[in-house]
Amino acid sequence: MPHGTAVSADPIMLELVDEDGRTVGTAEKLSAHRPPGRLHRAFSVFLFDAAGRLLLQRRATDKYHSPGVWSNTCCGHPYPGEPPFLAAARRTAEELGAAPALLREAGTVRYRHPDPASGLIEQEYNHLFTGLVSAPLRPDPAEVAETAFVTPEELAGLRARGTFSAWFPTVLDAARPAIRETTGVAAGW
Repeated sequence: MPHGTAVSADPIMLELVDEDGRTVGTAEKLSAHRPPGRLHRAFSVFLFDAAGRLLLQRRATDKYHSPGVWSNTCCGHPYPGEPPFLAAARRTAEELGAAPALLREAGTVRYRHPDPASGLIEQEYNHLFTGLVSAPLRPDPAEVAETAFVTPEELAGLRARGTFSAWFPTVLDAARPAIRETTGVAAGW
């Protein structure tokens, strides 16, 4: 069952890490995001179609933080002990209803970004992934309000008009070398 459609009494746990990405413990998801924020493992996925356009998602409006804003294809947190690659593939399929046709590691980035709307803190050691998607999308409405495939020029226009997640510029910049390898230099990323 897609994440977001099941109700569970069990708290969602995140993997806490040190500055080098080594696991140091676990924490309940919401508590890890409350100020001042606790450094935890996360992932961000950037998927592209055959034309080299980036798949963006606008987050569902009832998400606990950063609701209704545009962001990268998929982002989330591995379960404690779950490899980030597997978590990224799992959550992409759960949120968008389509598994990546190709997914590759694209490095890591560490950041701390407050969410102005909720007051929560994203303090993450983020594993980055790029890839391709070719299957029709069936987004889970509890997770995704809208999707769009965009060129670099269309992304610039959308960023000028729309609101994006606080972490989006950081993860996009960190993933750019791998994005260029995935899409080819001619795509303009």
